[in-house]
Amino acid sequence: MIETTGLRKSYRKKTSRKSGESPTVDAVRGIDLSVSAGEIYGFLGPNGAGKTTTLRMLATLIRPDGGRAGIAGADLFTDPAGVRRRIGYVAQGGGTTDTVSAREELVLQARMYGAAKARAVQAAEGALKAFDLADFGDRPCATYSGGQRRRVDIALGVIHEPRVLFLDEPTVGLDPASRAYVWEEIRRLRTEGMTVVVTTHYLDEADALCDRVAIVDHGQVVAEGTPEALKREISGDVVLVGLEPGEGVAKRAAEVLRPQPYLHRLEVQGEDGLRLYLEDGAAAIPQLLRALDGAGVTPGTVRLQRPSLDDVFLARTGRSLQQS
Repeated sequence: MIETTGLRKSYRKKTSRKSGESPTVDAVRGIDLSVSAGEIYGFLGPNGAGKTTTLRMLATLIRPDGGRAGIAGADLFTDPAGVRRRIGYVAQGGGTTDTVSAREELVLQARMYGAAKARAVQAAEGALKAFDLADFGDRPCATYSGGQRRRVDIALGVIHEPRVLFLDEPTVGLDPASRAYVWEEIRRLRTEGMTVVVTTHYLDEADALCDRVAIVDHGQVVAEGTPEALKREISGDVVLVGLEPGEGVAKRAAEVLRPQPYLHRLEVQGEDGLRLYLEDGAAAIPQLLRALDGAGVTPGTVRLQRPSLDDVFLARTGRSLQQS
């Protein structure tokens, strides 16, 4: 459904007063993608990684500097109008107007895509029911909650029945209940045959929602695959150790544990935390506790967990996604 090769985009910063030069920023440095029909595909990465720029290029909102791309059979460079007919796009900031109702927004959006008035009214009624908006669909959008408003945004993005839907950070700023509802709506669209591309910096969202994930950093894809396959790349278990506060305590604990034969890798997290990668965490925990006790280091908490997508990001980039 989506194929890209070497997609890239650069921007020029403002001219420096000191040097008189306009430095170039490479926002996207050659993205290769292959997204299958009926897939929920996620772009996971920190703010500034190039996720939104990539999405905006695919949605024809900005023109790429180079590369090739095709979406649902239309060429991004030679047939952008054909691409626009085949896609829906929901920006991070949303597109509703305070003073009009969801029904009015939906009718207008359908008319803008060429639907006759009767058909637009019918499509709006169907969308209100499908997204559970009918009870308040005739009230001004200013009266909606954040989750309700986001559902209107997504309904606007699919009112013309696109083959591909692009969602930029669809749940940012929502409470947990509203996030879960939006997830269910996205899954429903997938079951109806729509291909959905989502950008997110939420690890749990990418893990729970996406069939496949591209982890993006500094404008490049650093890892791609199903969430489970990516996590399997990180062998063994992860143990998170929280230490009692003290000057240099994390450094001292790291010096004690690094030589231990059961340890694959160790990351110091702040002044009082360690992240340990072990083959068998349950068997190793008693040994690492004895080693720390022998060195006079007191652990406050010890938590065993399976590798996460953050561990994949850490392995590929050398830093935690949550701290980026």
